[in-house]
Amino acid sequence: MAVGDVTMPQMHVVKGVKIGSAEAYVRYQNRRDLVIFELAEGSHVAGVFTQNAFCAAPVHVCKAHLQVTNPRYLVINTGNANAGTGKVGLANAEATCIKLAELTNISQNEILPFSTGVIGEQLPIERLTAGLQPALDSLKEDAWLDAATGIMTTDTLPKGASEQFEIDGITYTMTGISKGAGMIRPNMATMLSYVATDAPISRELVQLLLKETVNVSFNRITVDGDTSTNDSCILIATGQAGGIEISSIDDSRYAVILDVLTRVMKRLAQLIIRDGEGATKFITITVEGGLNTQECCDIAYSIAHSPLVKTAIFASDPNWGRILAAIGYAGVKNLDVEKIQVWLDDVQICKDGGAAADYTEEAGARVMSQAEMLIRVNLGRGDAKDTVYTCDLSYDYVKINADYRS
Repeated sequence: MAVGDVTMPQMHVVKGVKIGSAEAYVRYQNRRDLVIFELAEGSHVAGVFTQNAFCAAPVHVCKAHLQVTNPRYLVINTGNANAGTGKVGLANAEATCIKLAELTNISQNEILPFSTGVIGEQLPIERLTAGLQPALDSLKEDAWLDAATGIMTTDTLPKGASEQFEIDGITYTMTGISKGAGMIRPNMATMLSYVATDAPISRELVQLLLKETVNVSFNRITVDGDTSTNDSCILIATGQAGGIEISSIDDSRYAVILDVLTRVMKRLAQLIIRDGEGATKFITITVEGGLNTQECCDIAYSIAHSPLVKTAIFASDPNWGRILAAIGYAGVKNLDVEKIQVWLDDVQICKDGGAAADYTEEAGARVMSQAEMLIRVNLGRGDAKDTVYTCDLSYDYVKINADYRS
C-alpha cells in the first residue's frame, strides 16, 4: 500500500508527443508491457543514466544514439532488464531499434531503447519486436496514463505529474511519468522516468535542465541503497507550443521552466518512495549545519540506508540511538558530536550529542507512528543543507524481493 497522496493527476497532453502501448508478453500476461513514444521532428532530447558498471545493454545503446542525433522514438519494455546479457543482449537492444526503424522509415540511431525487469535473462526479442506494430497502431496524444501503467514492474500504481504554465501569453505543458519501487538508490536518476514539455528549449539547455533538476529529485531518493543497472531519466522538449527558443540561462523564461520542472521531478521521485516495496512510512531526512552539501548527503543517506533505523521506524519504535550510530559511521571527518542536534518532527531527541532533557519515549513514539515523518539533523559546523527521501523497511519488502522471480 502506497503512503500518503499518490493520486494520479490530470495528465495534460504535450504537443508533439504521441504514445502507444501493447501486450508483448515479454514476461507478463494480459497487461501492457511495451510502450512507444513518438516525438515530433526537431524535438530536443537529453538523458542521464545509471553509473552502475554493469549497466544494461539498452543503456549503452541509448548513450551512443544520443551522441549522434535527436531521437524520434523511445521504446520501453518491462519484465526483462536486458542487463548482464553480454553481446547477445547488446545485439537484441540494437535489433529492437532496427525493427522499429524499419516500421517507421527512420534511422535506427533515432531510436532509444529502454528495458526494466529481471537481470541476467536474455530478452525474448521475437515477442518484443512482434509487439512494436501494435504499439505503433495505438499511438495517440492522451495516453500518458497507459504509458505510466505499461512501464510498471513491482510498482503498485502508475506514477505521473503534470503542470500547465504560461509564459508571454503562451500556455505550455510539462508532463512526466516514472516507475520504480525497489532497487532504488539512483546514482543519477531512477529506474525509468520520462518527462516532456512543448516549450521551445535548446538542446544544450535541455541537458542542463535535466542535470540540475535530477540532482534535487531522483538523486535524493533511496528505497534500499541498490543502484539499478537500468536507471534512465529522459527530458524531451518538442517546442511545438510555439515561441522563440530559449537558449540562455539568462533568459527570464529559463527560471520559469526550471521551477516547473523541479516540481515535476520532485513529485515523480517522491512517488517512487511513497510506493517503495513494502513501504508503510514516508521519511524525509534533512541534514543542515554542514560544511558542504556532500557531507550533509553522506549523513542523510547513512541514516536512510540503515536497516536498523528503517526497521525501527516500521515498528514505530523510537530507538533513536540507531540514528546517532548512522550519523557516526557516515565517514564525515572531524565531526564534533557534542554539537549535534537531532529532531523527529518537532520532538528533539538529541541535544549537544546526548539525550535531550525534555525528551520522552511517548513523544518519540507519537512521531514514529505517523505515516509521514521528518528526521532533522543539525551538525553545528557550517551553513550547508540537503534533503533525502526514503521509506521504512517492512516484512513485505523481504517477501516481494524473495518472490520476485516466482
